[in-house]
Amino acid sequence: MPDYKPYTPEWHRKRYLKEALDKYLDDYVENDIILEDIGDILNSRCIKAYKEFEKTNQLEWMIRKNAE
Repeated sequence: MPDYKPYTPEWHRKRYLKEALDKYLDDYVENDIILEDIGDILNSRCIKAYKEFEKTNQLEWMIRKNAE
């Protein structure tokens, strides 16, 4: 695993992830719960991204339709 230069964006991301994982592990959360929480977070992110895509796609369609 790479060691990032201190205070770079990469270093902060890794630190935040480590802190979150440490909290789960320090609280003795079961691995299946950790995986479920990660899955929930990723799913929420996917839903948000898809809604943004749909809106952008609809706007693009409207622009093309009005250009005709």
